[in-house]
Amino acid sequence: MEKSQNGSTNGVKELTQSPAAQATSKPQPPSSSADIEQQQQQDDDKNNLDLVVEATWRELIKQWFILGCTAFGGPAAHIAIFQRLFVDKLHWLTMHVFTELLMLGQCMPGPTSTQFGFALGVLKKGLSGGLVSGALFQGPGFLILAILGWVASKVLDDPPDWLTGIVAGLAAAGIALVASAAKSLVRNICKGRVLEVIATTSGVVAYYYPRQWTFPSLIILGGLATLIVNRKVIYKVAGSTDGVDRLGFNKLGGAILLTVWVIVLVTTIVLAADIPYKDAKELHWFASFYRTGSVIFGGGQVVLPMLFNEVVDQTCTSVVSNNGTSTEETCTESSNSWMTADQFYAGLALAQAMPGPLFNFAAYLGAVIAQNAGSVAVIGVIICWVALFAPGIIIIFAILPYWGTFRKWQLYRRALPGLNSSAVGLIVASVFQLTLNAYDQSPFPHTSICIGIIAFAVTEVFNCPAPLVVVGGGVLGVLGWGADMN
Repeated sequence: MEKSQNGSTNGVKELTQSPAAQATSKPQPPSSSADIEQQQQQDDDKNNLDLVVEATWRELIKQWFILGCTAFGGPAAHIAIFQRLFVDKLHWLTMHVFTELLMLGQCMPGPTSTQFGFALGVLKKGLSGGLVSGALFQGPGFLILAILGWVASKVLDDPPDWLTGIVAGLAAAGIALVASAAKSLVRNICKGRVLEVIATTSGVVAYYYPRQWTFPSLIILGGLATLIVNRKVIYKVAGSTDGVDRLGFNKLGGAILLTVWVIVLVTTIVLAADIPYKDAKELHWFASFYRTGSVIFGGGQVVLPMLFNEVVDQTCTSVVSNNGTSTEETCTESSNSWMTADQFYAGLALAQAMPGPLFNFAAYLGAVIAQNAGSVAVIGVIICWVALFAPGIIIIFAILPYWGTFRKWQLYRRALPGLNSSAVGLIVASVFQLTLNAYDQSPFPHTSICIGIIAFAVTEVFNCPAPLVVVGGGVLGVLGWGADMN
């Protein structure tokens, strides 16, 4: 699709054009970074116009149930799996809509991959589609971790060695998928020097200074950058070409949801501060997990240290060695601790080996906390799991109707290339963060690197389905443990 005849003088770019005009007009080379970004949007719209397909209920249920059972590897790997499945294979949405949803998730508190699942279900089948897709994605991992939490509170204090091997293999394969997705996103989204610089800057800052507020701030700054660069560009859109025609609630419903989220947050914090723990244990559990779910940016990996501080209360002392040359810190759980550190880390290993969102870890924590407090496990499971997920789910349902409007605004469309490129930079940074963390935590670091290389190769060269790549990584991890490849 070409630039309009008067585009060189008034900055107007047409996003639609008749087939006859497309066949006879000659492509114009981009003359500026804004032209490059605009050409990218035009090319994406043209290439995907006929490829965005409607999903049947049967297909939606099938795909999300499979993902709920096979989406291993953590939130960043889930994004990679979603891109390969829903954009490249099924064509349920364009690459630009995919990155918009990714950017929205990064800007809002809550689990990004889960929010994406609910949002995509809404786009395809409305509110009921969002609820079905989200439930199927969360369900299998939730049930497994709830049962394991019920068993583990008295039995499992240290994860077995074979489980650490599986986790290491799953992590390596998951990171390989993230690297593959990062490569694809950079190639398709970050076209032009301006967007490449934005993505690089976002990745560097996110890696060097990984704070909760860093991620949304980088996305906003990226949007401001292209808002300035594209300030004279006018994007003219004729009709909808990307399949965004269902948004769930209307704007009033979205406003009510946001109000409910804030009221519940403030009410539970105030009540938990006034009522002693022994008199309302369930209230304190809900307040703690709901507060965490309301302020966490960056997805599942970022929530782990916050959850540890909420549920484990330790007293640490430093002991000087006999020769006085070194000190060793020892920590023990206080009487106020809801669970032991060993129980937490054992559950974390199990959660990382499960499919679906890492936030399902809350089901395990709830079961252990409730039984340690002398309560029924299922009560703790429901309270903690619902409380951690609820804020992010409420917010994505509330924001979608507003997103459907402001995504057509000139300010948003000018900022969109920078918003998306910053989000891509966060994915690039996660590749390095996850790789180094997996290397440090793996029982066989060099073998983990080899598993990652193999997984990347079968993904890129042989186009192997993502679930098989992740499961294969787990198998190689078990083999590495069995062969004692340390």
